[in-house]
Amino acid sequence: MTQQIPQPHPAAPEPGVALSGVRNFRDVGGLPTIDGRRVRPGVLFRSGHLAHATENDAEFLASLGLHTIFDFRNTADHSLEGRDVELPGVLNVNIPLSDPADGREFWKMVRDGELDQLRSALGEGRAAARMANSYRVIVRTRTAEHGRVVRALAEHSVPALMHCAAGKDRAGLSIAVTLLALGVEREAVVADYVLSNVPHNRYLVRRGSDSAAPRSPEVTELLAPLFDARAEYLLAAFEAIAEDWGTVDRYLAEGLGLAPETLDRLRERLLD
Repeated sequence: MTQQIPQPHPAAPEPGVALSGVRNFRDVGGLPTIDGRRVRPGVLFRSGHLAHATENDAEFLASLGLHTIFDFRNTADHSLEGRDVELPGVLNVNIPLSDPADGREFWKMVRDGELDQLRSALGEGRAAARMANSYRVIVRTRTAEHGRVVRALAEHSVPALMHCAAGKDRAGLSIAVTLLALGVEREAVVADYVLSNVPHNRYLVRRGSDSAAPRSPEVTELLAPLFDARAEYLLAAFEAIAEDWGTVDRYLAEGLGLAPETLDRLRERLLD
């Protein structure tokens, strides 16, 4: 299976710090806006979940001076992976967003299903289509949650870290929405998103030991669309915004309910 990955934007952040127990961590500082500004380093971070953070990881995260950690996982995620490590003085805010492929039973099949089940559910482009559709659904239906996050950032919640399980879907969309609100160039938003494909960023896929051929090439190929950060997924969300609201400005104002003064405060806090 092949896929076209955009080349990194010249101003895209470095792929990130390779922490021992936390995947996909990076600072989104440095990304350029359409009016010539840049996201300020050290104010907005993204990652996978923090449940398996080591003591050294926790010390590093604590050194960032975080105000808020936004956890977009749901109760099923917490049951599977555990809750985040506690960092002294940091506010943990759980805002569950839709599961990127929609449901506990689906992910049980991904972890434990036999090859025929995987072929039926994921083969012939069905996995990629499911992921792209989930991005459209989240951006259309989770406007209240995304509006809440952006308002919190504008008012008091920086420096902030956003994460979900893998740090690419729910957190990826929330980061993308925030970057759009900041006026970051869309090409740079996509370039940051696909950095989740860097090997040390990728989610570690776990398959049940009793499932057939858990690491066979065919299983790997069938599962790949679920764990790749494919530009087409994020572009599907952008297309949904265009279809429903016409422009990003209308999406921010009418969809997320963000007042102009809120966006001004956000940009003052997060941009150089």
